Amino acid sequence: MTLSLTFLGTSASRPTVERGVSSLAVVREGETMLVDCGEGTQRQMMRYGVSFNFGDLFFTHFHTDHVIGVVGLLRTLSLQGRTEKLRIWGPRGLAGVMKRADAFGGERLTFPVEIVEVTPGEPVKRKEYSIMPYAVDHRGVTAVGYALIEEIRRGRFNPEMARALGIPEGPLWGRIHRGESVTLDDGRVIDPSTLVGPERPARRVVITGDTRPCGATIEMAQGADLLVHESTFGEEEAARAVETGHSTAREAAQVALGAGVRRLVLTHFSARYSRDPSDLDREARQVFANVAVARDGMEVDVPFADGGEPA
Repeated sequence: MTLSLTFLGTSASRPTVERGVSSLAVVREGETMLVDCGEGTQRQMMRYGVSFNFGDLFFTHFHTDHVIGVVGLLRTLSLQGRTEKLRIWGPRGLAGVMKRADAFGGERLTFPVEIVEVTPGEPVKRKEYSIMPYAVDHRGVTAVGYALIEEIRRGRFNPEMARALGIPEGPLWGRIHRGESVTLDDGRVIDPSTLVGPERPARRVVITGDTRPCGATIEMAQGADLLVHESTFGEEEAARAVETGHSTAREAAQVALGAGVRRLVLTHFSARYSRDPSDLDREARQVFANVAVARDGMEVDVPFADGGEPA
């Protein structure tokens, strides 16, 4: 079951030659969703092969470097003749933002748009997973991060033992795998623990959006497979990070360490680090070893914890 992230824009505040502004595509089992939609997001989707047939757009907050690309993206989807509903999620104030975006766009869209203002702690439920919004700390702005949380997986079913026990392949196997005891024609009762191993861990991916390091992220990211944390500044700009409601790379690494995540990816870099973010990489690695610096177009696969390290 595949789960991957493609970084469409990794620059903070404004685009640079090397980097677009904030946008991230998440693809799970062929289902695509976007997180934020900065200027030029649709161009980056074309460039890096992200499908326009996505169903959900999640905003972390409404600073222009995270939202301005939605006007052009919606118009392009309409010009392409889209008819499927698009769901747009975001913190309080989303309805007003989208009303202004619609007025700026002009022509009526060819598809319905569902606008939902999320509440931190109330999950967006989907089949086999949910998206959990949580409050972050971004300079007094109403802002959220998002955690993609999969349901715990059933244990592995042992087909060889099932055959050896004379259990006919078919519905009985399915019932046992779902945790039901079954009675065979000869009167034997088969307990699922006989054929089904222990439950296996699911996956958790946390995307902070813009934020200071905060306890809410540490709590939400406990044991996460992947934490995508903003790291706008290096340590020499620590005071600036506090002033603007952002994080340094070292602070992001401290959050990752406190949460015990498997891997940290840094993103949302001030323009001064756009060409060479090696200082940010070095500062983070002094605190947390398994870290990567995002670049536009970078794809990160998230395997299950029992299936190797993220690629």
